[in-house]
Amino acid sequence: MANKDLYRDCPNILKDFLFYIHTIKGRSERTVEAYYIDLKSFLRFLNLKNGLVNADTPFEEIKISNITIENLKSISLSDVYEYLHFLSVEKDNSSITRSRKVSSIRSFFNYLTVKMHLLEVNPMKELEVPSIKKSLPKYLTLDQCIDLLKNIDGEYKERDYCIITMFLNCGMRLSELVGLNLSDISDNTIRLLGKGNKERIVYLNDACISALNQYIPIRNKQTIHQTSQNALFISRNGQRISKRRVQEIVELNLKKAGLSNHGLSTHKLRHTAATIMYQYGDVDIKVLQEILGHVNLGTTEIYTHISSKQLEQAAKSTPLSKITNTKKKQ
Repeated sequence: MANKDLYRDCPNILKDFLFYIHTIKGRSERTVEAYYIDLKSFLRFLNLKNGLVNADTPFEEIKISNITIENLKSISLSDVYEYLHFLSVEKDNSSITRSRKVSSIRSFFNYLTVKMHLLEVNPMKELEVPSIKKSLPKYLTLDQCIDLLKNIDGEYKERDYCIITMFLNCGMRLSELVGLNLSDISDNTIRLLGKGNKERIVYLNDACISALNQYIPIRNKQTIHQTSQNALFISRNGQRISKRRVQEIVELNLKKAGLSNHGLSTHKLRHTAATIMYQYGDVDIKVLQEILGHVNLGTTEIYTHISSKQLEQAAKSTPLSKITNTKKKQ
């Protein structure tokens, strides 16, 4: 973990867990930091609840370095439910935020019980995740995708066109796109490094191949920093392009296409790719799962609920769709 200062107040038991999910489970530093923030909040609450700090101590200033395995052995489900109530009432956390924090707590206690055998019984085994209102993902229509691509212009138009084409056709994540290397491309496939360092191969269609063929010769004329020689997408300073720069490119071109007020982002382009594949390509849900790199099929199944084309066809397919009221009025 690169940012050691961030975890300086960690008790050893939490440091060991964060090290485990980073080195053994292969989680990114950003994911490790999210676990740390979630679990620090929970341990702060325990110190407050158990009277180990002054009641008037600001919550964000409560230290957690005093927490030991003995403290964790005494935790019950009711403590966590009280914590979730605190998050909802005092911190105004949404169900999504509370659900994420529950997942962090469950992972931590599973580690203490199953991996380290520091607890005989996992008190969080029956801990339920707060229900989350499932909303359909936002995405561009086919016509909006075409408008977006048509409006890409500027000094780095070949690069930007290639970036957006890859998003719309391959359904890749932002982190996967910025991590692409020239060596990942092989004929009509590209290798993506997804969550948990899991690799997958995605096929490139004609649009992607054409965009790459137009961009790469221009890329190769740039002065590229030694550390970024293999990076596919390069920024103006010769470095591997950053996530934030890609977000800015997408935001700028959405604005040019008149789509800036639709709540869209790089991740919504991923949703768009999946939706269009499912709506127009007759792609099997299992194939779509493989393309998107989803671990659970349930994550992919949301795209089966947003195909208006298929819903319309289903409505028309019923035998009763042709029956109309032909009885004449008296």
